[in-house]
Amino acid sequence: MKAILALEDGTQFVGQSIGATGTCIGEVVFDTGMTGYLEILTDPSFAGQIITMTYPLIGNYGINTEDQESTKPYAKGFIVRELCDEPSNFRSQETLNKYLKRHNIIGIQGIDTRALTRILRNKGTMNGVISTDADFKLEDWIEKVKNYRIINPVEKVTAKEVRHIEGSGRRIALLDYGIKTNIIRCLVKRNCDIYVFPATSSADEILAVEPDGIMLSNGPGDPKDCTYQIKELRKLLGKKPMFGICLGHQLTALAYGGDTGKLKYGHRGGNHPVKDLENGRTYITSQNHGYVVLAEKLDNRKAVVSHININDNTVEGIKYLDTPTFTVQFHPEASPGPKDTEYLFDRFMELIDMYKNRRINYAQKK
Repeated sequence: MKAILALEDGTQFVGQSIGATGTCIGEVVFDTGMTGYLEILTDPSFAGQIITMTYPLIGNYGINTEDQESTKPYAKGFIVRELCDEPSNFRSQETLNKYLKRHNIIGIQGIDTRALTRILRNKGTMNGVISTDADFKLEDWIEKVKNYRIINPVEKVTAKEVRHIEGSGRRIALLDYGIKTNIIRCLVKRNCDIYVFPATSSADEILAVEPDGIMLSNGPGDPKDCTYQIKELRKLLGKKPMFGICLGHQLTALAYGGDTGKLKYGHRGGNHPVKDLENGRTYITSQNHGYVVLAEKLDNRKAVVSHININDNTVEGIKYLDTPTFTVQFHPEASPGPKDTEYLFDRFMELIDMYKNRRINYAQKK
């Protein structure tokens, strides 16, 4: 079946339908990962977006639900150059095409994804529509496409109630802004006693479980839309050691009085080089974000940049000087290297122990 991808600037691509049939509108982004398409589809940070995979052949190892980052996919649509419908992998449970159909995700294959990526790089991320409708005309949809906006996605992807994952070690309050399962796995690996809180939880509810540390997860959308979460974060700053990832990193900066801005086309993929300014090492990281913390808006009396992106020098990590808090923009749980930046979870455990024993000087702590 024929499918059409149309961008808000009028550009159109004609290909073949994959997944479900119908019409979907979303923010068109690209991801440079060569593998990990299931993790990408099920990452809540992609809520409201149509994902373009830059690697030309997708689906060759099939679908294994053990690799999901959440219980279902959150992408609005999926774009590939060529879909493999005969996967070869002993762990494969079904084809990617069947998975997309089962979850009602509309997709397109057979288009020039390299040309599409160049458009998004040159003009910036833009909205688009995928349709399998034989009578589709862009002029009938253009206003809806241009006016599309991802509204309050965090509230749509967060947990509905508090969840307890028992452990014998440090007690962690984990705020779910759109959490990836691997974050929980990394904490379980360290024997943590975990309470997963919905993004709508209050500071008092979080502190009531008497956590040893507080962790802030990744999530979708514009961080400035999360006004309630920022307000409650301000009440938590300094109360317990805190570690933020991706959206959690951005919300912490906003709670501290900093600012964020939107990138032209975002960082999405498993091959982004990030330098840790403390040890001088550069790591290959997994990333998925369209917004960044602005270094020039940080109060250098309270916060310093700890990590930078080698490609464009954007902020990838911040350590705070007057509270036991540090955050990173990339995903240390995502294992692209495969586990190079998991050391940050160990650093968080050490920070908790130092705080409990009061062996910490925030003016000198790195």
